[in-house]
Amino acid sequence: MAKQFSGRYLLLILTTAALVVACQGEDVSPSAEGLAEGLTGRQGNSAASEVTARLNRAVGAQLPIDDSKDFEDARRGLIAQAQSLVVRSPQGKSIWNMPAYDFLEADAPASVNPSLWRQARLNNVAGLFKVTDGLYQLRGFDLSNMSLIAGKNGWIVVDPLTTNETAAAALAFAQKHLGVRPISAVILTHSHIDHFGGVASVLEQDGSTEVIAPVGFTAAAASENILAGPTMSRRSMFMYGSQLERSPKGHVDSGLGKAPALGSVGIAKPTRIIQETGERITIDGVDFIFQNAENSEAPAELTFYLPEHKAFCGAELVSRTMHNLYTLRGAQVRDALSWSQHIDDALHLFGSAEVYFASHHWPLWGNAEIVDFLKKQRDGYRYIHDQTLRLASQGYTPNEIAEELELPESLKSSFSNRGYYGTLKHNSKAVYQRYFGWYDANPANLDPLPAAAAAKRYVSAMGGAESVMAIAQEAYKQGDYRWVAELLNHLVFAAPDDVSAKRLLAKAYDQLGYQAESGPWRDVYLTAALELRRGPPAEGISPKNAVDLLRAAPIKEFMQLIAAMLDGPRADGERFTFNFIFTDVGETYVLDLENSVLHSRLGAPAERANATVRLTHELFIQLITGAAGVKDTVFSAEVDLDGSVIDLARFFTLLEPPDEVFNIVTP
Repeated sequence: MAKQFSGRYLLLILTTAALVVACQGEDVSPSAEGLAEGLTGRQGNSAASEVTARLNRAVGAQLPIDDSKDFEDARRGLIAQAQSLVVRSPQGKSIWNMPAYDFLEADAPASVNPSLWRQARLNNVAGLFKVTDGLYQLRGFDLSNMSLIAGKNGWIVVDPLTTNETAAAALAFAQKHLGVRPISAVILTHSHIDHFGGVASVLEQDGSTEVIAPVGFTAAAASENILAGPTMSRRSMFMYGSQLERSPKGHVDSGLGKAPALGSVGIAKPTRIIQETGERITIDGVDFIFQNAENSEAPAELTFYLPEHKAFCGAELVSRTMHNLYTLRGAQVRDALSWSQHIDDALHLFGSAEVYFASHHWPLWGNAEIVDFLKKQRDGYRYIHDQTLRLASQGYTPNEIAEELELPESLKSSFSNRGYYGTLKHNSKAVYQRYFGWYDANPANLDPLPAAAAAKRYVSAMGGAESVMAIAQEAYKQGDYRWVAELLNHLVFAAPDDVSAKRLLAKAYDQLGYQAESGPWRDVYLTAALELRRGPPAEGISPKNAVDLLRAAPIKEFMQLIAAMLDGPRADGERFTFNFIFTDVGETYVLDLENSVLHSRLGAPAERANATVRLTHELFIQLITGAAGVKDTVFSAEVDLDGSVIDLARFFTLLEPPDEVFNIVTP
């Protein structure tokens, strides 16, 4: 039976807004089942096995974990610490909580890959820092960094964090220690929400703040992957560990920073657009040279150089981790070749830099170190690109390439090329996907059985559930957790009520999570284990904190989203035409339903329509966010409706809302 439609389900969750995950992070007491099994985590996690402990010790032995250089750089220029920072909403809801990560002060436990633990500790160094004369950073106030450049008349803010609340806290902290100055300009380096969502809290009330952004910023920030938003937001709960406790057996870090902040977000219309690489402008007395790095880490992205400071801001073109060519929450694959070429351009444009700082992590000082860092970041993405294509040309499939590929020693020995966020395995698959798509040319994979149907046949072919469990239990004892996961995934999909299968699969996911060097991989595995034990969350992600973003999104994007919600089979044979006239913005959209497909066009209203609805854009936003229901909207005094109410109501019944908490690890 189709779900009942309500305005709440017209979700616009942007690709960038998928970072604003529902960080519930609740304290959960061990269940009776967990206690009976001797599980030790508050959310029912199993202890690290001896195999996992041994593998993690081996990682620690292979890497210079004790090298203190990065820690010295992370603490360099510290003006004031912010380790005790807690940011709450006016209603008292936790938005940011640094003390939750105090456990990272201890040595790496067996339940965390020591390389990831090292990265988590580096990302735990929080406070206000002097990078160089006239240049400061606030780190540990959000997933990303806020940078402050001293202008002639005020501060130039670079990337005002994810939320209004964290940005306001960071700016207040800086003003306390550096003095209060007006905000003369804001630079939004790229179109991901953790770099612009808090902008409203740093703009001057009189509108005097200049807002600089790359070409294409507004469209990318407001519209990137709207159609995939509801699915992406559910998957992001896995990628960012939003349901996990902050502990040595839960979420420890996201690789880029601690975790996304949850709060109110907004956007500002740029007053100046950077159109071309090499563009030179003076902002509040400070000279800038910009680079447009579009279609690298973001569709719209810029870096810049400060000649007076000899400082290069790498934005998110480069980071102290391998980044994602494919992001696990789901997104269009990024272009590894273009990304590498943009870093090469930056190297040649700004290769004389003596200071490097960026939108995540800590800075670098010294030209030789910066050049080496840029070369290795550049060559990491290019190596993945070129070697994936080489192996594909030899007939290797995506899974085989992922298993075969290794970075050369010169690259993998660099901590900044380690897979704390992106990984070599899933990035190589991304390159394959970009060029060749999902099909690996093996006809057995051209039309495979759906997961549940295949699972039942696999389990039957292996002698039934008891036989599969016996094989899995033995594999678990041997520490072959990937094989356990593959086996028991079939059994769980064949027999979703088999509690013993789910318990053992959850324990295998625990171990895979504990071994992961990537923060997102760890969170994905541990969230899977949690949901096997407790089921999916009660609710998903609400768009209510993103009202300002929704207002900025083009109405046509909403119309396309509505079209993707149409239940095609139930719409078979239906024929409707509706006019939606947005009186306050002067736009009219005509919706035509025919052949089980909904088309929309901007233009003059159709003369023969089943109904014409006149409403304001603001009321439409209230409908989207659930502040107003369909019934309330249709019969509101703010709405003028001509034509058939019955036809309009019938149309709404054909829209199937997204399932915010659809099953992932069970059928």
